Order: sequence, then C-alpha cells, then structure tokens
Amino acid sequence: MEHAEKVIDEKKQGKPLLTDQKKGNSKKLFIESYGCQMNMNDSEIVASILAEQGFNTTGNIEEADLVLMNTCSIREKAEQTVRNRLQKYNYWKKHNPKMKVGVLGCMAERLKTKFLEEEKIVDLVVGPDAYRDLPNLVEEVEAGRDAINVLLSKEETYADVSPVRLNSNGVSAFVSITRGCDNMCTFCVVPFTRGRERSRDPQSIISEIRSMQEKNFKEITLLGQNVDSFLWYGGGLKKDFAKASEMAKATAVDFAQLLDMCANEFPKMRFRFSTSNPQDMTLDVIHVMAKHKNICKYIHLPIQSGSNAMLKAMNRQHTREEYLDLVKNIYEIIPEMNLSQDMIAGFCGETEEDHKDTLDLMKQVKYSFGFMFAYSERPGTLAAKKMEDDIPLDIKKRRLQEIIDIQQEHSLLRTQEQIGKIQEVLIEGTSKKNPNEWKGRNTQNTVVVFPKEHYKMGDFVNVKIQDCTSTTLKGTAIEYSDNN
Repeated sequence: MEHAEKVIDEKKQGKPLLTDQKKGNSKKLFIESYGCQMNMNDSEIVASILAEQGFNTTGNIEEADLVLMNTCSIREKAEQTVRNRLQKYNYWKKHNPKMKVGVLGCMAERLKTKFLEEEKIVDLVVGPDAYRDLPNLVEEVEAGRDAINVLLSKEETYADVSPVRLNSNGVSAFVSITRGCDNMCTFCVVPFTRGRERSRDPQSIISEIRSMQEKNFKEITLLGQNVDSFLWYGGGLKKDFAKASEMAKATAVDFAQLLDMCANEFPKMRFRFSTSNPQDMTLDVIHVMAKHKNICKYIHLPIQSGSNAMLKAMNRQHTREEYLDLVKNIYEIIPEMNLSQDMIAGFCGETEEDHKDTLDLMKQVKYSFGFMFAYSERPGTLAAKKMEDDIPLDIKKRRLQEIIDIQQEHSLLRTQEQIGKIQEVLIEGTSKKNPNEWKGRNTQNTVVVFPKEHYKMGDFVNVKIQDCTSTTLKGTAIEYSDNN
C-alpha cells in the first residue's frame, strides 16, 4: 500500500484542525486527524469544502454540530485510538443530541458498515475518494438518515445499495444477515472493500429482530450483498463450507430456512429482503414466500444486462435463459409477485444487438421498477483493470434512455393491474405531496397513498386502490387489516 511510506508525525496526531473563520457561517465543525501528512492535508480540503456549507472549524468539541475524525488504518494502534475516541464522542453526543459524528479516510474505507451498524455511534462514513460528495452526505445526515459513501457515488450505487442501516421511520428497519460477497462481478468493487462472504448466526438475527419488535417495528428487511447465498454452518466463510464437518453440514441453515424461521417466529411482523442474486436464488425461497402471508411478494432480482455476451463479460454466473426460466417459475408459484431490476447500459464492448437483448428481456419480464445506470468505470474493479470502457457517452445515454422508457411503460402497467383491488398497507409516514394523506407500501413494495382519517403510523390498513401513476397507487382505507 503506497500509504505505508508516508511519514506519521506523532506530534500532530489527533489535534483539532483550526482554519480561518468565514464570516456568516453559523455551524461548527470539529475535525481531528490521525495518520500521515496526506490525511492532515485531506482534513484541510474537507474543512474548505464544508466552509462553503456554512461550517467554521472549532477546537471545542462541546459546541460542535459536526464532529469528523480522519482516520488511518496502517497500524493496529491507530485503529485502537479511533475506537477509544469514538467512545468519547459518544459521551458528548449524549449531552448534545444534535451533534453528528463522521469517520473519514482509510479506516472508513475498511470498516464502513461496522461503524454504521455495529458501533451505532457514527452517522456518516466517507472514504478517501468521496470528499467531494460531503455536501450531499451532510444533507442526508441532517435529514436524519445515515450516510455512507465509500468509493461508490450516490447516484450509481451498483452493488453497494446495501447494507446501510437507515435511521428509520420507526416502522421499518434493516437487519444485516451476510457480509461481503464472493461473486466477482467485473463492474463491482464490493468483494474488495467488504471482503469474502460470511453469514451471521441465525439466532443472533432472530434476537436482533426480537429487539426491533420490542421497539414496535412492524417490518424488517433482511439485508446482504447477496441474501440468497446465506449459509450458516457454525461460522466461517461461505467458500469453506465444503471443508465443514458432516454434522455442521447436516445442521446448516440456508436462506429459505432462515426466512421460514423469521416468518414463523414473528407472525405479525412483515418481512422483505434484498439483494437477491439470480444464480443463487432457489425455488425453495419462493415456496417459503408463498407459504407465509407476512413475507412480502416482492424480489429485487438484478440482471444488469439481457445479453449472454455481456453477462459473461460481467462475470455473472448465469445465462439469460436461466434467468428467464427462474422468472417464469417465480410467476407460476406466486402470480402476484413484483420484480425489480438493476440494469447497466453501455458496458464494455456492448453492441446494438446486446442492447436489443436487454430491451427484449425487459419486455418478457415486465419489471415493476428498476435502477438503471449508464456504465462508468469504478477504480479497483476487474473491468477497470482489464476491459476498455469503449462505448461513447452519447450512445450510453441513448441506450439508457431506451431502457428507462420501457421501464416506465411497465411500471405503469404494473400499477394499473392493482386498480380495484384491496391491499394491505403498512403506514410508514405522511405523504410528501399531501400532509392529509398517509403513505405506506403494499406487499409488492409499491407506494400507496390514502386519506389519513383516524389511522396512525405503524398501522396495517386495508386500502381499496382507485387510481395510480407509474410509481404510486392511490386509494381509500376501508378498515384495519387482521395483522394489527
């Protein structure tokens, strides 16, 4: 690692940075740095970016609105120092609840989800390449959401959509079930930043859900880079399962079994999961979904491209035909299932034929919604090292627009199918557009809005759907559902 050569000046470790005060700035930033000169330098860049956002630096942590620690992960000692400091920050945070805390730099890169999810102290995690995104991230945090941006930009999250624990609405929460990923998709950096795949002990997952239930949460999303490949056999990496004892193999728990356990254990709780990987999804999972009313009938099933040549170039471990076969089986077992997609337009070497295959696949599946991007190279990925990003931007944009147009058609088609039906909706909050309406989601993950009347946040309500746009269903509540 090139950093290792850089000199670490002991006298400068952990000193708060003080910069010239900008007139008119009312918010206070406390920023301290650990590690090499480059980190000290980065802290100055961060302070100047945030000065434009109304922050002046302060040496007094008690008055800070935002506390940032710029970290180094070269030495074990640095990591311990950072952990000790985080405990101290926690103390100040209790005294000043509006204080937000963030970790920047190399250690953020390594331990991002740990900081957000396990330590629960940190509101913001920013890797060394994402400082330009700080204004957006600070905005996210001020709006009460955890913000994470390590390497991958906010618009184009590709595979880094999860796991982030969002500071929730108090109704739905996220529980991570796996860490890391073993699928080496060539466009994705996750295996390098999150490591090899390992699963959590099912009992620890159940007890986390129980604590959520005690706090009155009504819906849990089980999260992982690839939930379908969940496999618990007493600990250890997924790839080492073959070496496990016969006993460990015989008592192993896979994703279908975990889902079944959760649904049985918490019959009044609603369950979702994300992200699914087509090559690891088994029909056992679909049968478990069909069996339980409290497992939502929605799967995010990314494919990235409808072309076999592109799937191969992306190192996706399945073909277009296998994917369509899986989709056909899903619709046969659960006809009302909603599917969503991730698509990348203009991946390395994509021809017009390849692009047409994608449009054709979309026409066959008719996804309810999707996350669609023009390909842009990510540093550190296999594609960046070995493939030429050779599709001109104007062609990428046109192809992306064609994908978006088809998706909007299908989204409208899927919401129109719901008109006249009665659907169970979990109330998650007030509608953005109308303060007199609640919004929530139905089992298929579509947003539903309806007049508030006497209902409240966290209620399960049966709503008769009367109208729709391509993204939202509109209706009237008729009664509480039997899930309350």
